[in-house]
Amino acid sequence: MPDVDTLSVTFAALADPTRRAVLARLRQGEATVTQLAEPFDMSLPAVSRHLKVLERAGLVSKGRDAQWRPCRLDAAPLREVDEWVKGYRAYFEDRYDRLAAQLAERDTDHDTEHTEES
Repeated sequence: MPDVDTLSVTFAALADPTRRAVLARLRQGEATVTQLAEPFDMSLPAVSRHLKVLERAGLVSKGRDAQWRPCRLDAAPLREVDEWVKGYRAYFEDRYDRLAAQLAERDTDHDTEHTEES
């Protein structure tokens, strides 16, 4: 089971829509802070603060290529989130399966009632 503290840091980082948008952009490939800031109405320092939160959570890393410091997505913490969510996914799938069975039973009963009335 994943470390709850790691999950807390990851979920806190994902709680902000700007940070989620940055991660979505980084799914497409590396980008500089300036490139990441383009779609947002905020200063470069504000975007940098969001990136620091993502870096602390292990979701983003910065490389070094001469003067260029590309940011990269690191999805490893998201695997931990996925692992945590799997238990809930199984819970809901079981509930959906039971609901489907009840609806199928109801439909069968309903069809039987109509056949007997004919």
